[in-house]
Amino acid sequence: MRKDARSEQLDAEILSCLAELIGQVVAYGEKIAQRFSFPSFFIKALHTLDCPMAMKELGRRMHCDPSFVTVIADGLEKRGLARREAHPGDRRIKNLVLTDEGVELRQRVERELAARMPWSRVLDRNEREQLLALLRKMASADNAVVPDGEPPYPLAPTGEVDDAVSAASAGPG
Repeated sequence: MRKDARSEQLDAEILSCLAELIGQVVAYGEKIAQRFSFPSFFIKALHTLDCPMAMKELGRRMHCDPSFVTVIADGLEKRGLARREAHPGDRRIKNLVLTDEGVELRQRVERELAARMPWSRVLDRNEREQLLALLRKMASADNAVVPDGEPPYPLAPTGEVDDAVSAASAGPG
């Protein structure tokens, strides 16, 4: 079924506005990361590590390869934000666990991000609830946008993380 011209224009405007919003979110995340003197992909790692997690699972959720998860784990450990632990059911598996300092930093960063996001500043509570419902509807597994033949993993922002993964995978240049 072919879309009419107005429907196509509306989709293009939504895409454009969404790209602008994502750009604002990423730019602010980068500012926060600079203030804490760590790479901005640490923000995503801190957010993702809501419980002890196998490093392989962290890589799946962040959409990055195992070598980059090692870079992330090393950086978080070096800063005292996380530690590696053997998985209780299989000692061959290494879990990454946030330290108390890591949990505290994650909470601070997430509070600051949430407070500064456009929806927190310009939408009232009812509008934010509507936005959340629409986002959940679009992000549901049944609607996830994935390449053919791949499982519908939770969507993750692209951009800096993908660039960093590519750089880490390429090795020394």
